[in-house]
Amino acid sequence: MQSWLEIRQDCDFSIHNLPYGIFSYRGKKPRPGIAIGEFIIDLKQAHKKGLFEGIKIPDKVFKKTSLNSYIALGQKVHRAVRQRLQEQLQTDNSLLARHRDKLLIPIEEATLHLPVQIGDYTDFYSSLEHATNVGKMIRGQDNALMPNWKYLPVAYHGRASSIVVSGVPIRRPMGQSRPNDQEPPIFGPSRFVDFELEVAFVIGRPTQLGEQVPVTKAEEYIFGLLLFNDWSARDLQKWEYVPLGPFAGKNFASSVSPWIVTLEALEPFRTVGPIQDPPPLPYLQTQGKRTFDLHLEVSILPKGAAEETVVCRSNFKYLYWNMAQQLAHHTANGCNIRIGDLMASGTISGPTPDSLGSMLELAWNGTKPLPMSDGTTRIAVNDYDTVIMRGYCQKDGIRVGFGELETLLLPTG
Repeated sequence: MQSWLEIRQDCDFSIHNLPYGIFSYRGKKPRPGIAIGEFIIDLKQAHKKGLFEGIKIPDKVFKKTSLNSYIALGQKVHRAVRQRLQEQLQTDNSLLARHRDKLLIPIEEATLHLPVQIGDYTDFYSSLEHATNVGKMIRGQDNALMPNWKYLPVAYHGRASSIVVSGVPIRRPMGQSRPNDQEPPIFGPSRFVDFELEVAFVIGRPTQLGEQVPVTKAEEYIFGLLLFNDWSARDLQKWEYVPLGPFAGKNFASSVSPWIVTLEALEPFRTVGPIQDPPPLPYLQTQGKRTFDLHLEVSILPKGAAEETVVCRSNFKYLYWNMAQQLAHHTANGCNIRIGDLMASGTISGPTPDSLGSMLELAWNGTKPLPMSDGTTRIAVNDYDTVIMRGYCQKDGIRVGFGELETLLLPTG
């Protein structure tokens, strides 16, 4: 597909992508938009101009400050909107082309907001490499994986209220830790703030309490994906996690990218995941290409540094448990899901030293400091460091990307 709009070949927001977000511009109320090249298609104004004539979309949907109402219209409407916009972008005398001055908003002049109203958030633990690495540090080589890990997608429920969009700074958390095992715990700022490279999917179709989502139908309940940084305070987490798991070491903040990439846009990049041995129980068994060849990258930009340092290059396809299995297990007990709920993958680590998705692994629990571009080193994220995550799929000249997820870590307030 060729567009009349000039789009760089390395741009994440190609005509093959068309991701959804929420933006505001020149003091106006936040509203839904779609990214294309260096612009945002203002869906409210596009609808007003008649761009979606024949597609059943209530006027109020594009006036909302979140995508939840639009997502609720269902996949048939989403596909029709995508097809209509691709047609409009390929025809140089189209309605969109003729009204481009009013319908295309420069991304650099817009403010991007949290794209969905998040009711609940679940964080999985689905990377075999990550789970093994962390297990080695805590329990040793012989007991790295817990007995249940290869039988079910391990997860915990997180805090949705502290999820923020890219560009919103977070603060180093306070909490209890126990630096000396022979002494009582202390209270103070975390000394080991870490990023976690993850990808989250957005629920696009609700269920009722008691209803199960079959693994074969699970992708019908997924609207799209975004980048996810599940911040961790490792010292707080280490002290508190027994016996009930993560709490204050995790719930202080998580960050998401502003653009949701649809499964339809990711379709050309499907691939197979790792071989699962032993085979999952029947309710978790999937066939074929159930994951995506999605390249992921993490950089750290120290305060005042001229360049960022790439510390991680990983891939979504490394995950042992795929999204369909995660959602099937999540609902196997009848737990209901709602539009806008987030399901995060857990840290995505790969088989090579540079593909590890957290500082805990990259610096191997503080024993292997990472060099930065400014000559300093890191075993954790420092105050005033900016952590930048990127993700994209690329194949046969087609690029579909997620943009950037950028977060500044501030000192304890």
